[in-house]
Amino acid sequence: MDEKSAMLTIGQFAAVHGINKKTLMWYDEIGLFKPASIDPANGYRRYDHHQSSILETILLLRELGVSVAEIQDFMEDRSAENMKCLLDDKIKDLDLQIMHLKAVRKTLCKHHQNMVTLLTMDLSEISIVDKEECCLVTVDIDRDVTFEEEVALITAETARYKLGRLHDASYGSMIPVASLQKGDFDDYTRLFIEIPFLRQKTGLHIQPKGRYLRAFHKGEWDGMSARYQEILKHARREGLTLTGYSYEKGVNETVIDRIEDHIVQIEIPILG
Repeated sequence: MDEKSAMLTIGQFAAVHGINKKTLMWYDEIGLFKPASIDPANGYRRYDHHQSSILETILLLRELGVSVAEIQDFMEDRSAENMKCLLDDKIKDLDLQIMHLKAVRKTLCKHHQNMVTLLTMDLSEISIVDKEECCLVTVDIDRDVTFEEEVALITAETARYKLGRLHDASYGSMIPVASLQKGDFDDYTRLFIEIPFLRQKTGLHIQPKGRYLRAFHKGEWDGMSARYQEILKHARREGLTLTGYSYEKGVNETVIDRIEDHIVQIEIPILG
């Protein structure tokens, strides 16, 4: 086989690499990747099969989001060290993207579970559920903290943990069980943020693993005290000792317009 017969046309070379031949023409025009030869009679481009590895490198870098300008710089000074540096940066970028996608998936699964709960729940039921340990970011509040100040606190924490959007996390409030047992049903002391895939536990609130009493409240906040009274009465009747905090979070904000349709999930750890 002579050298000429070993050459591939632009169409053949493009087909081998799964790209459009216009891409090869553009790469040639900008000086990024030139054919091995151009027929002076008809201008047909031909490519040597030895060029495949170079083109695949370019295609890989493009798939990784490397700009054409960066690739041109690399192609002008190709080396193992330069390739390593490029790949190091892109691997870090991919890891961040993967972590974000996992977090988005976890958030979507939570929303999905909320919808399943909405479709199957008995609002009057008080049940026992098992929960895994969960790390929560918390901010301290008291009765004197205004709604606007709560929003500012939450915004500051989401920025601190580099959350891109509010829907990347779950939010709720906490009230000590000791306060509930004293009949102080408005003694909210913390807001919590549940962030998927936190990299640390230091300084975070640990929502413990174990059994929880779960109940729901539908309607405005002024009805929460009556619901808590029902929960405490149920716990006494069943011989259950409640401990720690009551964790409250909304489960249907995305599908309602009226506050009277708002449903809050209440979960309280059971001692022992």
